[in-house]
Amino acid sequence: MYYLGLIIEYMKNYMKTRLTYRADFWVEVVSDLLFQATNFIFILVIFMHTNSLAGWSQGEVIFVYGFFMVPFGLFGCFVNMWNFSERYITKGEMDRVLTRPAHNLFQIFLENINPPSLSGSIIGLIIMAISGTQLGLPFEWWTIPALIILSLSAVAIYTGIYTALTSLSFYSDAPTGIIPLMYNIQNYGRYPVTIYNRAIQVLLTWILPFAFVGVYPAAIFLQRTEMMKIALLTPVMGAIFAGIGLVAWNYGVKKYKGAGS
Repeated sequence: MYYLGLIIEYMKNYMKTRLTYRADFWVEVVSDLLFQATNFIFILVIFMHTNSLAGWSQGEVIFVYGFFMVPFGLFGCFVNMWNFSERYITKGEMDRVLTRPAHNLFQIFLENINPPSLSGSIIGLIIMAISGTQLGLPFEWWTIPALIILSLSAVAIYTGIYTALTSLSFYSDAPTGIIPLMYNIQNYGRYPVTIYNRAIQVLLTWILPFAFVGVYPAAIFLQRTEMMKIALLTPVMGAIFAGIGLVAWNYGVKKYKGAGS
């Protein structure tokens, strides 16, 4: 309840701050929507030249993209660590964070929340509903619970990977350039992994498991039996990578020497 209360208070403070400049808030929301619209149009353009993509129909690819947007929007809202090195290491704000009772990583997440990103999750749900209806997918009793569990598991994968990468800042205050590269790699997860060659499939499944934030969990709803067994590993992968990220972070914090004078 303590941490839940912190989330609510930080969200309130964010809204008070951003709504002071309402135009900026809505510009950010619209820009996020335009970015997602561009990606959606790209999929439509591809299917103007083909009826299927490695055995996936247009409706199925759109459904996968819709699911991809749900955890990505949640991740974008609560986990923003782009400027961690500059703000918390170079400028010394990590010292302030470490003097407070709540876990330092949780505080950093809350200090950088970005609620406009949730618009992507909402659009993703709408896309899933529309494409699912067109595909004739049944709405079962387990659909909502499975969507919640799989989405949170995907967020855990995102969080674990980026937390582990960000923890490298404790050893060097220079930007590594790895996180922007990872953002480019994660975009592969918005499409069916089977359209890539074998090496990329292995990379996106077991090394940087971005396939588990898109195509694999979506395959459960699409009833793609050939992916069902591996798709059920999504919560396991989420727990593993979240654990890796947390261990890497805690170890990095122990190595942190402070900003000094």
